[in-house]
Amino acid sequence: MIFKSSTAVVPEVGEVPRHVAIIMDGNGRWATKRFMPRVAGHVKGVEAVRGVVEACVVRGVEYLTLFAFSSENWRRPQEEVSLLMKLFVTALEREVAKMHANDIRLKVVGDLSRFDPKLQEMIAAAERRTAGNRRLTVTVCANYGGRWDIMQAAAKMARAHPGATEFTEDQLAEHLAMAYAPEPDLFIRTGGEQRISNFLLWQLAYSELYFTDTYWPDFSAESLDLAIASYRNRERRFGRTGEQLAEKEKAL
Repeated sequence: MIFKSSTAVVPEVGEVPRHVAIIMDGNGRWATKRFMPRVAGHVKGVEAVRGVVEACVVRGVEYLTLFAFSSENWRRPQEEVSLLMKLFVTALEREVAKMHANDIRLKVVGDLSRFDPKLQEMIAAAERRTAGNRRLTVTVCANYGGRWDIMQAAAKMARAHPGATEFTEDQLAEHLAMAYAPEPDLFIRTGGEQRISNFLLWQLAYSELYFTDTYWPDFSAESLDLAIASYRNRERRFGRTGEQLAEKEKAL
């Protein structure tokens, strides 16, 4: 199924966001504050992922997207990058069976060509194993960048329509890495920074943004509830006026 852009159609809005996207920031700073190596923060961050996945299932969230490793993260110290790759492998080994048993689908999006072939095969195997699951779709963005996503989609679109000089949003959107998911209703960034850092640039056009000082390893089900409570207090107009929304509510 290909979902329409929020600039083309007005999506349905519910009390619980259908799609939550998160930049999991602050692992290294969490560890540094505790006089621990940065990798300890990343290990603790994996535990936080497990808790948030469980919380999303309980609350009825259908899609959870996590920014795990950006295309700019290769600039980090080589030792840290290597440890992150090992942690990715370990997480796949430990978590995929549990996800499958709980009817959770796993998707990994990004330019995976830079990853070790063994890791690429593990990702492909995990996606195949969980492909039929429907309770929650967890997407891990790895070696992902929003600009990369738009550029690769544009290239595929051009190849699909040779000779064309004009294109529509729908024609581009169907080639985005996450064309299988609706646009995020709620975007969360932990760790105190207030920017989207090249994450889902196309898809976040009408998402509600929520920033918290909480470092990712400390982000819990209760933290998610605070973000959802903030989301519920937003007036999602999608270009319409508040009066139009009020009239629609009266008609229901």
